[in-house]
Amino acid sequence: MTVLLESNNLTKHFKIGRDQVVHAVDDVTLSIAEKEIVGLVGESGSGKTTFGKAILGLHDKTGGSVTFKGEKLPKKYQPRDFQRLASRMQMIFQDPYSSLNPRMTVGEIVGEGLRLHSKENATAIREQVARWLEQVGLNADHMSRYPHEFSGGQRQRIGIARAMILEPEFVVCDEPISALDVSVQAQVINLLGELKESMGLTLLFIAHDLSMVRYVSDRMAVMYLGSLVELGPADNVYFDPKHPYTEILVNSNPEPDPETERGRQSTAIKGEIPSPVNVPAGCRFANRCPQAMDVCRKQTPQLILLQDLDRQVACHLY
Repeated sequence: MTVLLESNNLTKHFKIGRDQVVHAVDDVTLSIAEKEIVGLVGESGSGKTTFGKAILGLHDKTGGSVTFKGEKLPKKYQPRDFQRLASRMQMIFQDPYSSLNPRMTVGEIVGEGLRLHSKENATAIREQVARWLEQVGLNADHMSRYPHEFSGGQRQRIGIARAMILEPEFVVCDEPISALDVSVQAQVINLLGELKESMGLTLLFIAHDLSMVRYVSDRMAVMYLGSLVELGPADNVYFDPKHPYTEILVNSNPEPDPETERGRQSTAIKGEIPSPVNVPAGCRFANRCPQAMDVCRKQTPQLILLQDLDRQVACHLY
């Protein structure tokens, strides 16, 4: 298994005021193999999107590093770095309503990457745009239209075509289905699966829905308040969670069968998520954890390997 991308103790803090910082991402180490889909899950505000953007250089790194195909990427990107790496690493954004420029036609939006990163002429770019629009399930005649003329699902397909037209090796999918109707979500997920198989893509798939992440991912990483708490094969993490936070997330996920859901005892996470400005000592989940011990409030647990389970867990229970 060849590692394509690896973050080593990646940290991203945002300064607010003179002497306060938001601990958005803290010391996250994660490797992603070629042609692998890693699902990243956690509550809103857990740092998932910030982590994805820091990997791609859209946020400057506060600490740690990112290595792509053996090359250590810059801590702070310069324009030449974006020019060099954008064709190899792309992002599909969460909101299809705000991530497309309303003043540009679909043809201009999808073809912009080729205009910036290739030497192809206008005719060749137009042909590529038409091919990719059809590949994501749209009509080549849509090139002259504007984003407001499309539904949410169609706009997300435009965003996918924009990212894929450069044929990148690695793509961060930042909750690409959360703003879509349930009927459209499956179509977008299936499209991403087809593109992954045909292009040999490597994906970091960020989402709230654990069942969806289990369906699309090879491995699942669980993030809480900027730190990884569990990592392992997607099915294993979903059906046999080891960290108390993961267990509660799985149990709070609704069942698709109404009869099963009606008789099920749902578990909600108690308490409030701590402020990322004032991160508590010890385990960050301790104030909400039903199994918290004294050591949890004093000592930060490290991500350790449970060898018999092929799982990494940051919890004092282990």
